[in-house]
Amino acid sequence: MAEHDEVYDEARADRLAALLRALAQRIIELDGAGQLLGGGPELLRLMGDARSELFHYEVRSTYETPEAADRRRIVDEAQRSDPFSRDDPEDDEPWRRPAE
Repeated sequence: MAEHDEVYDEARADRLAALLRALAQRIIELDGAGQLLGGGPELLRLMGDARSELFHYEVRSTYETPEAADRRRIVDEAQRSDPFSRDDPEDDEPWRRPAE
């Protein structure tokens, strides 16, 4: 379940809630079958996944929102493409693309 992007959106929060519910359900199932302690390795794995994702949820305020990520992408693209040629300072029409 680990996601390494820097966006924590509602869909990811919903997946975390589902993960926690699945963990709780598995504990109830093991307890009902009298195998709660015998399910230790499985529970440790499930709890590890939940713990990792809970950590990301707790620090989500340091992540970008999807909207902020999109704005950053637009600005980055704009900064990478320079439609004005600075190589020709004598050009009196810098908005025109050079002839190829």
